Amino acid sequence: MSVLNIGTRALQANQIALQTAGNNIANVNTPGYSRQSVVLTAVEGQFTGGGYIGKGVDVQTIQRNFSAFLTRQATLASATQNADAARSNKLNQLQDIFSGGSTGLGAAVSDMMNAFSDVASAPTDLTARTVALTRVDETAGRFRAASQALDDLQTGVQQELAQKANNINTLARNIADVNQEIARAQGSGQPPNDLLDRRDQLVRELNQFVQTTSIAADDGTVGIFLAGSQPLVLGTTVSPVSIVNDDFGDPLKSKLAITRDGQQVLLDENALGGGEVSGLLRFQNTDLTEGRNLLGRLTLAITTQMNAQHGLGLDLDGNAGGPLFTTVDLNTTANIRIPAAPATLNTGNATLGLAIADSTQFAASDYEVSFGSATSGTITRKSDGKVITFPQTPAATAPALAVVDGLSINLSTGTANVGDRFLIKPFSTSASNVARVFSTPRQLAVASPIAGAMGTTNKGSLQQVSLTALSNNQSATPHAPVTLTFTSATTYTRSDELPVANATSFTFDPSTAITAVDPLANWSLKLTGTPKAGDTFTVVDIKDPAYKLDLKLNGGNATAMMNLRDKALFDGAAMTDGYASAISQIGIRTQSAGYSATVSSSIAASLEKDRSAVSGVNLDEEAAKLIQFQQAYQASAKMIQIAQNIFDTLIQGLGR
Repeated sequence: MSVLNIGTRALQANQIALQTAGNNIANVNTPGYSRQSVVLTAVEGQFTGGGYIGKGVDVQTIQRNFSAFLTRQATLASATQNADAARSNKLNQLQDIFSGGSTGLGAAVSDMMNAFSDVASAPTDLTARTVALTRVDETAGRFRAASQALDDLQTGVQQELAQKANNINTLARNIADVNQEIARAQGSGQPPNDLLDRRDQLVRELNQFVQTTSIAADDGTVGIFLAGSQPLVLGTTVSPVSIVNDDFGDPLKSKLAITRDGQQVLLDENALGGGEVSGLLRFQNTDLTEGRNLLGRLTLAITTQMNAQHGLGLDLDGNAGGPLFTTVDLNTTANIRIPAAPATLNTGNATLGLAIADSTQFAASDYEVSFGSATSGTITRKSDGKVITFPQTPAATAPALAVVDGLSINLSTGTANVGDRFLIKPFSTSASNVARVFSTPRQLAVASPIAGAMGTTNKGSLQQVSLTALSNNQSATPHAPVTLTFTSATTYTRSDELPVANATSFTFDPSTAITAVDPLANWSLKLTGTPKAGDTFTVVDIKDPAYKLDLKLNGGNATAMMNLRDKALFDGAAMTDGYASAISQIGIRTQSAGYSATVSSSIAASLEKDRSAVSGVNLDEEAAKLIQFQQAYQASAKMIQIAQNIFDTLIQGLGR
C-alpha cells in the first residue's frame, strides 16, 4: 500500500505541476502575470530498523516568480518615461505654434515694418498707406491666432489632467478592493498569486499617471503614497485626487490636490516625480507659461513701440497720430488676465497695479511679490529665480514699489500684511485681444511734426543725419524754431539756450545727439560734417507757415517707424529678431525634452526586460517542463499500476 500511496501523491503533484505549466502558457500575454512554479517537498520518511523509508512527495505551495526590487525599479522608470513623453509631446505641439517661414509671426512683423518703407518714399500714396495698414492688421491677426492656439493647447492639457485624475482615483479604488480581497485570503496560509499580480499591475498602471511609493502592511495590504508622504490608499481607504488652481487662483496653472478627511492638500509639483500628470503639470506651469510670456512680451513690446512712434507723427490732415494697435491695459481683469493676483492665504487688503516703464527692458517672465512688512519685501522673477528687494535703492518714484524689467509695480490700494504674496502676470494674455485700431489710410501718421533747415549761406560740410521727434503736442500756434549757430567747427550757440541752463556756448560732437526739452516739442538731432563759423541749422514746426513746408510730402515718421525694426527690444535683440529668439527658446526646450524622453524610454525598456526575465513566461522553458511533468505523471501512473499488480498477485497467492 505504501507504493500505491507514493504513486498517488506523485500523480497528484505532477498533475498540479502540469496544470501550473499550462496556466503559465495560457497567460503568456496577460499583462502583469508573473510566472508560477510548483514547490514540491518530500513527505517525511517512515523510520524502520533499516533506516527511513520515503513516503513520496507533496505540493508545498504555488510560488510566484517575483522580484520586488526589479518590479519597483521598472515601475519607477516607467513613471519617469511617461512624464518625459507627455511633456515632450506637448512641447512639440507648442513648437508648432511658434512656427517659422512666411506664415510665421516673425514674417508678419517684418512685412509690417517693411511696408512703411514704401509709405516713407511716397507719403501721399493711399495705396501704400493701405498696404501698411493691411500689414498691421495681419500682424495683429497672427498675434491673436497664436494666442488662441495657446489657449486651445491649454484647454486640451487641462482636460487631459482632469481625465487622468479620474483614472488615478479609479485605479486607487481598484487597489483598495484588491487589498481587501488579499487581506481575506491571508487566512488560507497560501499566497493569493493572482490577486497579488492584479494589484502589482494596478500599481504599475497607476504609476503611468503619477509616481507612487508602496509600503506593505502586516495584513497583506499595501499603502500607496504620493509626493513622498501623502497617502492615496491606506488598506481599503482611498483619498481621492483632483486638479485645482494654484495658491494664487491662477486659471492658467494647475496643481494636483489630495483630499483627506475633508481637507484638500495641494501637492508640490516638484515632489510628484514621474507620471503623465507630473509631465503635463510641468509643461503647463513652466513650458506653456514661458510660451505665453514670450508671445505676450513680443506683442506688448511691439505694439507699445509702434503706438508710441505713430503718436509722434501727423496724418494727412495734420492731426497727431493715435494708436495703431489696441492699447493693452496691464491692470484689466478681462478674459483670463490676472495681472496681480493675491495669494488665497493673504490677510491684508492690498491690491497691486502695473505700468509700463520701459518696453525695451521686458523679460518674458511672471513675478512673485512677497511682503516682509507693509512697505518692504522681495520680488522674484519666476523664469530664473532672481530676487529684487524693495523699496529700491535709489527708490522708485512713488507710488511704485519697484521698477523691474521695464515694469513699474505699485501698491494701488489697501495695506499689505507680513507674509502676503502676489503673482504678477504682465504678459500671459497680451496677445489675446490685440487688433488694429482704425482703417482709414489718411489717418496713418507718417509725417514728422518737425523739420530741419540748413542755413542758406552755410559754407561748411554740415549735414543732417537724423531728426527725431520725441513728443507731439499740437497747438494752434506753431512751436518756436530752435536755431543752432556755429561759432567754430566745434562750438555753437542755441536760440533756446538748452539743454544747459544759462549756457551761451556748446561743444559740437557729431557722435552725440543734440536734444531739446520743450513742453511742446521734444526732439533729438544728429549732425555730421565740419561746419564753418556762421553756419546755421534750424529745427522748425512743419506746420509753421513761415517755412512753407508741405507735411503731406513728409515721410519722416514713416522712416522712424521703419527704423524700429532695428531697435533693441528683446534682451538686446532687434525687434525683427525677437520672434526668432522666441522660436529658439522653445526649440531648445523641445529638443531637450525629446532627448530626455528617448533616454528614459531606453532605461525603462532595459529595466522592464530585467523584470520580465524573472517574472515573465518563457514558452520554450514551459514546453520543456510540460514534457518533464508529463513523463513524471506517466511514471507515477505506472507506479500505481505496478502497485495494483503486486496487490493482485498477493490476493491470488492467498486464495490458493
